[in-house]
Amino acid sequence: MDRKNFIKKSLLGAAGVAAGSNVLRANDTPKNSTYDKLMQQVGFNHLPNKEVTTMKTVLHRANTRGNANHGWLNSNHSFSFANYYNPDRMNFGVLRVLNDDVVAPGRGFNTHPHDNMEIISIPLEGDLEHKDSMGNVATIRKGDVQVMSAGTGIRHSEFNKNHDAAVKFLQIWVFPNQKNVKPRYDQITLENTDLKNQLSQILSPSPDDAGVWVHQNAWFHMGNLEQGFETVYELKDPKNGVYAFILDGEVTIEGQDLQPRDGFGVWDTNAVFIKADSNARVLLMEVPMAV
Repeated sequence: MDRKNFIKKSLLGAAGVAAGSNVLRANDTPKNSTYDKLMQQVGFNHLPNKEVTTMKTVLHRANTRGNANHGWLNSNHSFSFANYYNPDRMNFGVLRVLNDDVVAPGRGFNTHPHDNMEIISIPLEGDLEHKDSMGNVATIRKGDVQVMSAGTGIRHSEFNKNHDAAVKFLQIWVFPNQKNVKPRYDQITLENTDLKNQLSQILSPSPDDAGVWVHQNAWFHMGNLEQGFETVYELKDPKNGVYAFILDGEVTIEGQDLQPRDGFGVWDTNAVFIKADSNARVLLMEVPMAV
């Protein structure tokens, strides 16, 4: 299919909705909070690809990510996190953390605090047990999406429930547009049929919309795409950008070839052209670019 006609057709009738302030600052947040420590580090650090003139892009190859291997935990960081610091890899808009974690059998994260952060967990393999200070006890596995609004403060733990296999999951942190909200927890289970050859919404700003919701003008979509499948993702808000993370397979996005665990950010555009060069799993994270 001719790409220009394909994307032109998809853009017809598209309308942008102007967003307000994406991150609300307040003076009553406790010192050394999760929010403040990370906000001090962020910047508009996207290393634009100067060869692209119609939009701005940034490419993060899988092998350029930060790595921390603690034995029980092997974590790859798309953005600066803990002991991995790269001033050019701090954030993509309000997307602050994207960790690709592997936790050894029976091991995990002991109880620890968070505040004023939207925390999304997406299991890729195995069973992850969650407990928190709100009294929630749950096990999430491949096909589930979990969200916590840390708000005024929450404590939680995460452990590999199995003693004979590793658990693999994505841990994603997004800056909220409201601070000091009441902490909350939610999770959903996705149906494979909803993901086949389409980008299924798994997160949005609205509790009445599909998927989980967050305190931010953000939308996440996932898809299991067959080789040769192509589509256009239309941004919900023209002030947003899209960060694509390739879970499996090979994909081309706006002419850029992408391999498993590559990350590719696109902004200053209304739509993104996507083609599966092999059977592939893709996560799209549309987020405000203003922090």
